[in-house]
Amino acid sequence: MDVRDWVMRRNCSITPRQLAVAFSALSCMSFLVAIYFLLHGIWYVIGFTVIELAAVGASFIIFARHVTDRETVRLSDDCLFVELVQVDQVRQFRLDPRSTRVEPPSKRNGLVALEENGTRIELGRFLTEWKRREFAKELRIALASLRNKTEFQS
Repeated sequence: MDVRDWVMRRNCSITPRQLAVAFSALSCMSFLVAIYFLLHGIWYVIGFTVIELAAVGASFIIFARHVTDRETVRLSDDCLFVELVQVDQVRQFRLDPRSTRVEPPSKRNGLVALEENGTRIELGRFLTEWKRREFAKELRIALASLRNKTEFQS
């Protein structure tokens, strides 16, 4: 029983902990500058600092929530298992590898589609266009190999 895995995830260059440290350093520096101006009578700078840090903090939170997003495809002899993780939502699909069709992206920036008995799953959100086509080709070859192996054993 051969098992083949593909894991596609975001390319995150910073961990949530590093992001928190960077935000803390940014916040300290911004507040030091704002306090300097506040002490010199320019009070409205503190308001802009709060607005700026709120916007940056909100964008950091959105980024941190998506760090663990991923798409996993596992092909075994009897099952094509697909798991899609986005923020807190996990969706899992079990497809029959003998009847699953792979459709490469049909248009620019399109996703790879898997279809089996009315179920359609789109994959490749974290891949470049070239890598999507390569993934579709690899998966199609792996499925064809599995079908041929099954036919040979029957």
